[in-house]
Amino acid sequence: MTFSELLAAVRANPDQVVIPPVWGQGRASFGGLVAALVFDVMRAAVAEGRPVRSLAITFVGPVEPDVPVAFSAELLREGKAVSQVLGRAVQNGQTVTLVQGSFGASRTSAVQVAAEPAPVLKDVQSCQEMPYIAKVTPEFTRYLAMRWAIGGLPFSATESREMGGWVRLRDEPQLQPLDEAHLLALVDAWPPAVLPYLRAPAPGSSLTWTIEFVQPLASLNTDDWCMYRATIEHARDGYGHVAAALWTPGGELVAISRQTVTVFG
Repeated sequence: MTFSELLAAVRANPDQVVIPPVWGQGRASFGGLVAALVFDVMRAAVAEGRPVRSLAITFVGPVEPDVPVAFSAELLREGKAVSQVLGRAVQNGQTVTLVQGSFGASRTSAVQVAAEPAPVLKDVQSCQEMPYIAKVTPEFTRYLAMRWAIGGLPFSATESREMGGWVRLRDEPQLQPLDEAHLLALVDAWPPAVLPYLRAPAPGSSLTWTIEFVQPLASLNTDDWCMYRATIEHARDGYGHVAAALWTPGGELVAISRQTVTVFG
């Protein structure tokens, strides 16, 4: 199933969605996909005209492939301009993912501050792409393409605070506009930025994740390459704190991300 097909599945029956193993990440399902499915259910609970501004995501436990997952959303408060929503994924009677979201309408303000410039990257065609290799790279990478322009590949003993490059979806059956659900997958596709420090494979994953969206969203489609850069702010004792951002191919900021990641090596 493609990303778009899984979004269609959660919209048709959010109480019973089965994520196939091809979207696996070790023993769990790809976190960016799970977050996107929770978000899609949350979005349906909010009035039109209130785009998502920020999401705070906690991966409580692994989402097993091939086991039904129930997705739900609770509208906590609906103010004059902002709606607060709690989203949840439940599997085998246990909460496996929690998402707290803030959705807000635009308002008039005298404050206007432009985003800092996007990084200058090598042309996408000249960057090395991480290949999908069965039983070596995560299963979900068959659906997401990443081309390195900053830092090193995982387990390459590259001690760089920064990692990133170009990213887009693969094998989507039809060209369609990118929305926030797609952006969640694009940002989380990248491995933890601490993994290039390692010399040998070791597990690593997101523990918590906060992501903010620049509204209104830039016009993008599922065939577009986006720019991504992650910066390690601190790492110690098996935990890393990483700030990141995503830009359009033309350098327009679309999302700001922060993750606490775990690394077992």
